[in-house]
Amino acid sequence: MRHRPARVAILAALAVLVVAIAASAATARPEQSVTLTISNWDAYTPEDLIPRFEKATGIKVKLAKHTTNEDIMGKLEAQNGGGYDIVFVSGPFAEALRKRGWAARLDHKKIPNLKNLYPGASKLAYDRGNRYSVPYTWGTTGLCWRSDLTRQPKSWWDLLRPAPALRGKITMLATDRWLMLPALKVLGYSINTTNPAHLKRAAALLEEAKKNLLAYDDTTFYSKLVSGEAHLVQAWDGWCNYGIAENPKIKFVVPKEGSDVWVDTMVVLAKSKNLDAAHKFLNFVLRPDSGKSVTELVLYKTPNEVAMRSVKKALAKQFPNLAIPPKKLLTYETERDLGKAQPLWSRTVSEIVG
Repeated sequence: MRHRPARVAILAALAVLVVAIAASAATARPEQSVTLTISNWDAYTPEDLIPRFEKATGIKVKLAKHTTNEDIMGKLEAQNGGGYDIVFVSGPFAEALRKRGWAARLDHKKIPNLKNLYPGASKLAYDRGNRYSVPYTWGTTGLCWRSDLTRQPKSWWDLLRPAPALRGKITMLATDRWLMLPALKVLGYSINTTNPAHLKRAAALLEEAKKNLLAYDDTTFYSKLVSGEAHLVQAWDGWCNYGIAENPKIKFVVPKEGSDVWVDTMVVLAKSKNLDAAHKFLNFVLRPDSGKSVTELVLYKTPNEVAMRSVKKALAKQFPNLAIPPKKLLTYETERDLGKAQPLWSRTVSEIVG
C-alpha cells in the first residue's frame, strides 16, 4: 500500500507524456504535409534555396514559373486571385494585387528577418511599411555600352538622339514602363505619369528615336553588346552584368536625368490556405545566407543589408553596379501601379513599337 501513490503518480505522469507526444505529433503532421505553391521567374531562385527551406521546416514547395508580370497576373485573373500561395511580382504589380484584395496583410511578427532589410526598403512608395509584400531584389535602369567601341554616354539623349556613329547600333527595352522611361525623364515628367499629354509628348520623342534603333530587345540586348552588333543599349543593371560577365569592356551608367527604382517582391495571396507556412518561406528568404545566394545567382542587388555585407568584394569589383549604395538608389523614382491609366500606356507603347 505504501508504494501505490508513487505508482499512480508515475502512471499519471506517463499518461500526460503520451498525451503531449500525441498532441505534438498532431500539430507537426499537418505542417509537414503542407505544400506551398510558389510562382517565380525562371532562373530567379537559387538552386539550393528551396531544398534548404524544405529540410529546415518540413514544408514542401511546388515551384511554378512565369515569364512576365503580365503572365502571372493573367493566371491569377483566371483563378480570381487564387491558385498560388506566394507570387513573385514587381512593385507596381504588388500594389495592384493589394488594391484588388488579392494580397494578404503580412504578420510581421512571423517575419523577424525583416530586420535584415535596409531601412529604405520599408519606405518604398508602392507598399510603405512592407504591409503586403517583401522586397526580394532591387535595382535601376540605365545605359550599358561597349567602352572599346563608343564613348561613355551621360544622358538619355545619347539614346534618344544618338551620334551618327551609333545609329543602327542601339537597342531599347520594349516593355511599357521602361520604353517610356528615357523620354519621360528628359522631358522632366514622372515615370508614373497618367497625364495623356505627357505620354503623347514622350511618344513623339520615341517615334523619332525609333529610326536609329537596331531593335527593341528585352532579352538578348547584352548578347548583342558582347558580339559587337550593338554598341549602346538600354538595360536593367543586373542584365547589364550578364554582358559584363562575358566582356569586361561592357560598362553601366545611370544617365544624369536619373532613372527608376524597380523592386521585385514576394506577395502572399489572401486566398492561401497555408499562411503560416508562407510567412516561414518569406522569413527564410530574408536570411543573410539566402540573400547572398540570390545576389550571386542573378547578379542583382538585394534589399537585404546583412546579405549584401557578406557578398564577396571581388564580385562587386567585377560588377560595379552591385555596389550602388541604397542611399543613391533611392534618389530615383519608385515605380507605382498605373491603375486606370495602364490601358493608355499599353496602347501608346503598342503604337510606338508596332
